[in-house]
Amino acid sequence: MELKIEARNVELRKGWQTKIEDEQQKLIRHYPNFVLHLRVSIEATTHYKEGGYEIKLVATVPNDTVVVTRSSEIVRAGLTESFDVLNLKLKEIQRKKRKSKKQPGVSEQVDNVGVIRKVSPHESYGFITSVDERDIYFHENALKNINIDELSEGDSVVYGESYGDNGPQASWVRSAG
Repeated sequence: MELKIEARNVELRKGWQTKIEDEQQKLIRHYPNFVLHLRVSIEATTHYKEGGYEIKLVATVPNDTVVVTRSSEIVRAGLTESFDVLNLKLKEIQRKKRKSKKQPGVSEQVDNVGVIRKVSPHESYGFITSVDERDIYFHENALKNINIDELSEGDSVVYGESYGDNGPQASWVRSAG
């Protein structure tokens, strides 16, 4: 993801840049290969009677551009709020994209098929390799009609995919056999 940071009427502080780069890394983790370009603008304003800052995020995604503008008296708080709103907008775009891919008459829940790549019963988690060879994390609590002790590497499973804090994860997992 290409990142551009602009500061207008104010000196860009190291702490602000670090916060922006941290948020950029979260976007890369949560939306891999989705956000193509991110521009962050911090502008000191003299709106109304008191000073403040305007934070503007412009994110380019396939076939769309997302713009978030927030005013704040404190830059870090404005950045946090702006990135929170950007995350919500990106989730909504992906939700609409998934919904538009579904065809009439097809069930709402898409079942994914994968193979157990690694299972760690003592740590209560494992990983599934998807058909497109991505790693999908799952926790023991997501297992349906099977115990983690009954799973072995190479077993076929059916699962529902969602996005967690660290990327793709299985919201539920069943044995395919």
